[in-house]
Amino acid sequence: NLASSTPPLVSSPSPPSAHVFKGFQDKGKTFRPKRSHRQGTKRHELHERAQATLGTGNLHEAVTLPPGEDMNEWLAVNTVDFFNEINLLYGVIAEFCTETTCPVMCAGSKYEYMWADGAQIKKPISVSAPRYVDYLMTWVQNQLDDERIFPTQVGVPFPPDFLESVRNIFRRLFRIYAHIYYCHFERMSTLGAEPHLNTCFKHYMYFVNEFNLIPRKEELAPLQELIDRLMERDRSQFAGAAAAGGGSSA
Repeated sequence: NLASSTPPLVSSPSPPSAHVFKGFQDKGKTFRPKRSHRQGTKRHELHERAQATLGTGNLHEAVTLPPGEDMNEWLAVNTVDFFNEINLLYGVIAEFCTETTCPVMCAGSKYEYMWADGAQIKKPISVSAPRYVDYLMTWVQNQLDDERIFPTQVGVPFPPDFLESVRNIFRRLFRIYAHIYYCHFERMSTLGAEPHLNTCFKHYMYFVNEFNLIPRKEELAPLQELIDRLMERDRSQFAGAAAAGGGSSA
């Protein structure tokens, strides 16, 4: 059951920008080439603002739409950033996630993920975890590269169904987190990446909740207990900080 297989949480997770992953980044251990925001653009500015806010440790503030900014631009920037983040996390264990060790894309014995993209593979098929992740990251990358979905030119509007496209991306990226937690958590822990994994996932869930990017909560079921514990820890921490601050409001 989920309670027995969800991983323990670290007591003081490092922020996503911490140096704990410096070694992995230096070795180029990413599953796919990292995408970047073009300097001098609004998206690069928003990306820099998001990274600066992350350093404070307040994840709720980090995911909140900055005053006066366009929500679609904020969603676009963060979609690229979360793609990069998950890309790096999976890159850490990619050599251990093989056709032999992970013959199906799953989160434990209860949840198997079938692949279909509606274009080249219309009927869902069962594939190994590494093949599924390859299909998924290619699928996301193709959308990020598509100017009709993620326009980068100034003045070019986002498509009417942009939010739905972002929701589909986030819904599927969740499955990589679920697979890592269920099938590769011990390896991540051994490599010293557990604090970063927990904090990245919490950051991801804050963003998902802020913009309701996974409306069907059954999609979150494989990691729901972990999500609840992560969020409860933050609620307790901030409640304690508020109480310690004292003061009263009129």
